[in-house]
Amino acid sequence: MIPESLKSFTKIMLPPQLKDNGDFDNNTYIDTVQNGTMWGHLCVKFLVGTTDAAIGSTAETAAPKLEECDTTNGTYTAITGAALADAIAGTEGDSIFAIDLNLEGHKRYIQVNVPHAGDGTTGANLTIIGELTKPQIAPITAAQRGLAESVVV
Repeated sequence: MIPESLKSFTKIMLPPQLKDNGDFDNNTYIDTVQNGTMWGHLCVKFLVGTTDAAIGSTAETAAPKLEECDTTNGTYTAITGAALADAIAGTEGDSIFAIDLNLEGHKRYIQVNVPHAGDGTTGANLTIIGELTKPQIAPITAAQRGLAESVVV
């Protein structure tokens, strides 16, 4: 039997970076079908480092939100309710924020709508990670889980 802790797939959706007054670079989607496995749940985590600038979607005053599409390069549309309560304030550094999404009834590709940093002295440190769980068929290898290496003790 495969342990529950191994039934996940993780992807970096926004690599770690510092941004001051602008859109973060290299924001990308997560494909909710990986290695032939359809997943039932997605948790998108915003890992905020030391910051003195607000973080939002499109603008630093807008709450970060998720959007979906049927293709990788099509037109993405906002997912109703899949947003933080408000923008991440410049005083909320060294914190983790998350949006959990039941994938039933949603499109295959999910991304964060244009992550954007406000203007600060230093700026905003951010990375975004997507973790898929509740697979129809559980992945077994590290590669199937989106990892370079996996040690199970």
